[in-house]
Amino acid sequence: MKSKFDTHASKQTSRRQFAKSVATTLMAAPLAASLVKAQTPTKPKEATAPPNPQPVPTPQQPSPLTEAYAEVARVRFGEKLTPEQLEQIKKDLNGYVGKDGTADRLRAIKLKNGDEPDFIFGVD
Repeated sequence: MKSKFDTHASKQTSRRQFAKSVATTLMAAPLAASLVKAQTPTKPKEATAPPNPQPVPTPQQPSPLTEAYAEVARVRFGEKLTPEQLEQIKKDLNGYVGKDGTADRLRAIKLKNGDEPDFIFGVD
């Protein structure tokens, strides 16, 4: 004689069966995806024209602000720097303060009085 619990339990899957079915599905999904990808026909490559040669960008002239900052660096640290290092400083400064540089983008962001910093310093 079957009880009411036996019929109910036979319709329901156990946790173990459910876990096995989920694991099997997760393991089979990449295999199924690779099979679908392998069955997809590849399109023949069309002949492409050679790309147009890109013009070599001319070196950008440093802005007057860059020149001023570079001169400050030369006066302050000139005896410790080689001419190559001074040129590298000038290039780096031009990226920061030159036209459309980082400094201009930062200045363009308007902060309100209630804006807080990205982090809050606190002592525990």
